[in-house]
Amino acid sequence: MKIGLPQALLYYRYSTLWKTFFEELGCEVILSGKTDQELLTRGESLSDSECCLPVKSYLGHVARLTRNCDYILAPRFERLAASEEFCVRFWGITDVVRGTFPGARVLSYNLQGQKAGSELMGFMGLGKALGKSRGRTLRAYWRAKQAQLAADIRAVSEQNRILSKLGLKILVAAQPYIAHNACIGGPLLGLLREQGAIPIFADLCDRAPCRKKSGELSASLYWTMNKEIIGAIGLTRMQIDGVILVSAFPCGTDSLVNELILRRVKDIPVTQIILDGQQGEAGLQTRIESFLDIIKEKKHGNAS
Repeated sequence: MKIGLPQALLYYRYSTLWKTFFEELGCEVILSGKTDQELLTRGESLSDSECCLPVKSYLGHVARLTRNCDYILAPRFERLAASEEFCVRFWGITDVVRGTFPGARVLSYNLQGQKAGSELMGFMGLGKALGKSRGRTLRAYWRAKQAQLAADIRAVSEQNRILSKLGLKILVAAQPYIAHNACIGGPLLGLLREQGAIPIFADLCDRAPCRKKSGELSASLYWTMNKEIIGAIGLTRMQIDGVILVSAFPCGTDSLVNELILRRVKDIPVTQIILDGQQGEAGLQTRIESFLDIIKEKKHGNAS
């Protein structure tokens, strides 16, 4: 049995969990592959004009999987805790996929916080839909949880190692499905590295301290992933030289939170870049070079 995983949106957060779970159930996991311009164009053709770029990319990934898989995973995410929420795009993505690809067999579960073990119940439902026993499904879930935890710990540890090194370190304050998407965030990361900067990723900081740290900037913010981005700035600000806020047009949550950051973070250089899939690399290069030049001038002035 082949299970398709679109390599977009929350795949960048839960890929190990999902892959391990289905493999433990004896399924073959099919990945959609890296985002390229052809895939992005296909996704745009399937999307409403008001969809954000990451959702357009996601639909392109689903389209790539439809002919090669028995099922496609498209979960619904509402919240991790009672006081937090995911962006509404994650609430409705399951229905968007089903409406866009009526012939596809969609697997889904609904994450509604830790209360009543909604994630566990969701995964038990996935096992049932695939005809697997409760015992095997439960074992697969716990092994997948352990594998994801280990992967998260390794990622945080590796980034902490990089943070401890010398060099021009720039925090890329972006959602993971923007920062790590080869076609959306890839060109920006390439330009940073070409200029000798070391990208540090907000999503690879320890999430629990980040969510707690975010309260120093805004006590009322309730979007989980934006809280983690804000908290990452506070958590790393003594180890980084600047912050690039990277958003994809037209993201409502990022636009509000980035404005909050620009107004309240004053002790470290911050700039904002909005990507829409149509921007030329020359303009992006100019902005990156200018921002890094400002930081280098500031560092040189402080050193002298």
